[in-house]
Amino acid sequence: MAELSAVQFLPVSLSLGERAGVGRNRTAERQLRRLGTAHPITIRTCLLLLALLVLVTAPLPAYDLIIQNGRVIDGTGNPAFFADVAVENGRIAAIGKVTNEALIVIDARGLVVTPGFIDVHTHAEDVLDLPLAENFVRMGVTTLMLGNCGSSALDVKAFLARVESTNVSVNIATLIGHGSVRGKAMGGSFMRPPNANEMEAMKTMVAEAMQNGAFGLSTGLIYLPGTFAKTDEIVELARVCAKYDGIYASHMRSESSEIKEALAELFRVAREAKIRAEISHIKLSGGRVNWRKTDEIIRLIEDARSEGLDVTQDLYLYTASSTSLSQLVPEEAREGEKLPERLRDSSERQRIIDEMKGSLKRNKRDDYGYVMIAEYKRDPGLNGLRIPAAAKRHFGSNSLEDQINLVLTIQTNGGATAVFHGISEDDLQQFLKHPNTMVASDSGVRRWAEGVPHPRGYGNNARLLGRYVRELQLVRLEDAVRRMTSLPATTFRIRDRGLLRPGYWADLVLFDPGKVQEHATFDEPHHYATGFAYVLVNGVTVVKDDVHTRERPGKALRHQPQL
Repeated sequence: MAELSAVQFLPVSLSLGERAGVGRNRTAERQLRRLGTAHPITIRTCLLLLALLVLVTAPLPAYDLIIQNGRVIDGTGNPAFFADVAVENGRIAAIGKVTNEALIVIDARGLVVTPGFIDVHTHAEDVLDLPLAENFVRMGVTTLMLGNCGSSALDVKAFLARVESTNVSVNIATLIGHGSVRGKAMGGSFMRPPNANEMEAMKTMVAEAMQNGAFGLSTGLIYLPGTFAKTDEIVELARVCAKYDGIYASHMRSESSEIKEALAELFRVAREAKIRAEISHIKLSGGRVNWRKTDEIIRLIEDARSEGLDVTQDLYLYTASSTSLSQLVPEEAREGEKLPERLRDSSERQRIIDEMKGSLKRNKRDDYGYVMIAEYKRDPGLNGLRIPAAAKRHFGSNSLEDQINLVLTIQTNGGATAVFHGISEDDLQQFLKHPNTMVASDSGVRRWAEGVPHPRGYGNNARLLGRYVRELQLVRLEDAVRRMTSLPATTFRIRDRGLLRPGYWADLVLFDPGKVQEHATFDEPHHYATGFAYVLVNGVTVVKDDVHTRERPGKALRHQPQL
């Protein structure tokens, strides 16, 4: 090669401004300085020097978004730290001191930056009709687990495809519901075990659901048709689920007087099927007669874990539950959708009434004053009323007979949802303090101003941060975030979410811990949570300053077995 003999290469020097502005590559600079002392150089060497100059002076690549000056709570439960968070192509690109340019820069001074909240127990199948999922995202929830309590879409592949074609604001995952599977296989005849062909059909449906992305199997053992299933049936289906590394999530047979027996059944399923098990919305309900047993219940759970069973639990942070008003009517009376027919038989009707009275007596209750009608479409004027007041309005009397007659009338005219008061705040707090307790709403997507639903659908996550972290200081902020992020992600095997890590999806929540607040109450539930400056789903802002942006960047999540 020819030499440039007339030219000597001098050492390169950059001004202080250039050094600060372009983020130069120091390794390249040192190489230049060494070469600067060399003798006459070749054209090849000159080209190399020019390339190194580009490395020294070229600006760092720009990111889609950078969050600066925030206090990062990464989801592990570790102490918060100050750092920048960069986002590129929907994923977290960097955490630390980020000096790159960005298309969007958010100044998070005074805010904490956390992973998006994951709600593992919802009934949000209505998200296809209400794709903004506003009640969820406005309290920081970015991922919903559907298919709980035994009820789900049967065709998981088609359902997730509909989620993708609809475009929703949150990420959607689902379980496969045992009740839905049982209903399909056994028709309307439920008060019996499945025959061999029905059992095989159920196992096939569970296997197909898991292959198509379901995260596990759920049961609702107080609901039709699951309430008539024997434990052996559940174990067989859980074994199918376990082959795909799924989880077994159960609304157990009892959360009151027979909770220990219900736990024993859940432990048996976990043991015999070799499957992880989740206790859905753990509680001690049914009134004062069942309260103050939390130490014993937690000890049973810890004993199961010591045995080697992987058992966890979730709960909502309110002292009332909510489900169908039909739970006040005996299961046998409702089986096969023959309640109207049975009520026309005077002796059958009296048997049903006597059983309802007996249930009240066993729980040491005089009437249904603990039950509020949440939504009865046939007569919205009863919404928000306790059963005695509703009976007085409907029949002109609030006697126990008329309360029961009202419940039966509602049930034979389309049914209603209800709120059931009867949980101890002390018990709730004891369950919450357990390190393996997740926070889940047990809610669907709310239709604004429709009915008088349970407030958990609007305020559950904000209630944890406001009441139990800030006011009562029952849980550390970092641990509260862990309960809503990495713990559910790890438990349900939701990949690349639940932590702030480079490469993870950029589901992010920015809020002021001193201001985040729930506003929904039992009397006035239709109020969104506040204090959430930003909520991002897959790198896209869906909430800004407590207002939904109308963006719909959510994804359909499919379980990827770790076999």
